[in-house]
Amino acid sequence: MPARNHKQWSAKPDLELGEWVDSRIYSDEEIFEEELEKIWKKSWVALCHESELPEPYDFRTAIIAREPIIIVRGPDNKVRAFLNVCPHRGMTIERRPSGSFAPAQPSGNPKHMTCLFHAWQFDMKGNCVDIPRQKEGYQDRLDKSSQGLRALRCEVKYGGFVWVCLDDHTEFNVETWTAGAMDCIKDSIDAEPLEIIHYHKAIIDCNYKLWHDTNSEFYHDYMHYHNRITGFNDDYFQRECSGFDNGHVNVGTFTVNYEEYDVAEDRGTLSFPNLPPDNWYMVDMFPGLNFNLRGSVVRMDLMTPLSANQVMIEFRGFGLKSDSAEDRAHRIQHHNSIWGPLGRNLHEDLIGVAGQGATMTPKSEPRRILHGRYEGSYIHDEIGMRHFYEAWGKKMDRLPSDPGQKYRPGNVVGPEMPPAKGLNTFPGKVA
Repeated sequence: MPARNHKQWSAKPDLELGEWVDSRIYSDEEIFEEELEKIWKKSWVALCHESELPEPYDFRTAIIAREPIIIVRGPDNKVRAFLNVCPHRGMTIERRPSGSFAPAQPSGNPKHMTCLFHAWQFDMKGNCVDIPRQKEGYQDRLDKSSQGLRALRCEVKYGGFVWVCLDDHTEFNVETWTAGAMDCIKDSIDAEPLEIIHYHKAIIDCNYKLWHDTNSEFYHDYMHYHNRITGFNDDYFQRECSGFDNGHVNVGTFTVNYEEYDVAEDRGTLSFPNLPPDNWYMVDMFPGLNFNLRGSVVRMDLMTPLSANQVMIEFRGFGLKSDSAEDRAHRIQHHNSIWGPLGRNLHEDLIGVAGQGATMTPKSEPRRILHGRYEGSYIHDEIGMRHFYEAWGKKMDRLPSDPGQKYRPGNVVGPEMPPAKGLNTFPGKVA
């Protein structure tokens, strides 16, 4: 077909329900606000790792659905989460991204969280332990024992990641929420303690779901030629995408051929416990987490939606706490060569989603975004996105392809097909 006029461009594609979405789900502010309430405030989210608060009184701050959160390790070594909000006048208690309450702060005593505004103090269990001039101001009408912080559901699970949920009444714990999606990497990341070895973040002008989408399909291999040259073989194209309850997806493993890339080194000797040398699993967790276990390192992406067209992505890398200095240096190099800010993979994905975000801004004309590739649930199949948007539609009670309508089921799994023969189908590769 030649280039299309506006009527043809705007027409519904010749695909079945579930095989495309309306771009308004990425750009509409009303839909975004509804997502925060119906999805993010009801989901378990891994906000950080326990190694980021290794000592009693250490803390880490974060956000879910605009709600400020503080995660602390108490003197009993238990990790807890609270709203980072003083019950007095709604002030943010702690503004730093991380640190320790063990030393005294300008605003308060050691080993306490202290609100800078009026010096109300709280212990690591969230109890209010001091209200200055309480008797003079409140007489017998209010007592500090009734003014604790808002405690949040919090679990340390799967390799020491700290999961938080804003919904007190959720029917799920972390294990039932993940619904088996993490099982493919569980034995490796639970074998011995992990430790964070890399952190950076980026604020990107795109909807958070676009970052999820690019992590759940590998059809954009064409963008990553110099990275993927280490893996383009038939085994690579036989990796299967599997869907799980609650919208999660994982992608099966294969052996990465690092020797095929002239600046890479084999990672087999540093591969994680219970992981075959140089293997690679990926897990996409609904609504905004991604885990990669690739040979010698674990990567975790956390998405924090800021608006319909802006997301903060925090990128973390992990090694083993038991690493020698030499092994740690190798792991950091392995991580950063691919997934660091100047690595040979991550920035290419960011270019992709930033380009999408530029065309899907609030009030932009609705477009049809296609998710209709069927390749037997292998990695160039777009099943990961179809599975995600089925869950999205159910939770939002909106039809992803026409968000003004109520949800109804669409196609997710396609017909059985043999995997692609990747070496013969990639541009520049000759049989």
